[in-house]
Amino acid sequence: MSMTAVSTSVAPAHDHVLTAQEALEPLFLALEEEVEVKMIAAAVKAGWSLEDAVEAIDELRRSELVGDAH
Repeated sequence: MSMTAVSTSVAPAHDHVLTAQEALEPLFLALEEEVEVKMIAAAVKAGWSLEDAVEAIDELRRSELVGDAH
């Protein structure tokens, strides 16, 4: 087989290489979901209502975002 035939059958690197964000995003989202489920479960086990637990987690996220902005 000639070198020309080999080089034309191989996809260019930019066609199949993931960015770091593309590679890590599914893992990040799965971990974020797992953490939220565990936090809600812990709050409910401690006697909080589901709604209060979700509201508290949302408030933590908001305060974290505001803290990052300053």
